[in-house]
Amino acid sequence: MTTAKEGLRAQALAARAQGGDDAALDRHLRHALRPYSGAVLAGYWPMRDEADPRPAMGAHDGPVVLPVVPGRARPLLFRLWDGRDLVPGTFGTSHPPEDAPQMRPDVLIVPLAGFDAIGNRLGYGGGFYDRTLEVLRESGPVAAIGLAYACQELPAISAEPFDEPLDMIVTDIGLRKFR
Repeated sequence: MTTAKEGLRAQALAARAQGGDDAALDRHLRHALRPYSGAVLAGYWPMRDEADPRPAMGAHDGPVVLPVVPGRARPLLFRLWDGRDLVPGTFGTSHPPEDAPQMRPDVLIVPLAGFDAIGNRLGYGGGFYDRTLEVLRESGPVAAIGLAYACQELPAISAEPFDEPLDMIVTDIGLRKFR
């Protein structure tokens, strides 16, 4: 299964490199976030050619947090982002400094390599978001919104028992709800 996922990941990342309509992506993401006004929103700082959630994060009416990778095989934690400069993190990430308060998000914008038509997400292989969503969902409701270009859609992703599904996917051609 790992070899199959590696092939799908390579296919999706090659498609992602072509990009898409960023203005439409932002418009659809803002629309998807409207019901979460006032909620704690976890976004991410894009790396490489990831879809960029920052304009929608900046327009969000509520606290915005960014993920911190505390180590391998551990759930992410989230620190309040107040616009200050970010510090370099593990695996090339950027996050708020250690003096920024930790907060539990109500909704997460989730980066991904690929997705399928039923809400399965293909990440980068570290399992960080799967572990994080599992822990968050055990302690209460949380929405997981995948953000990607439409070209990153794959025919099917085999879900494993530890894979956490998305509630919604937002692309540059629209949004789809799964649960």
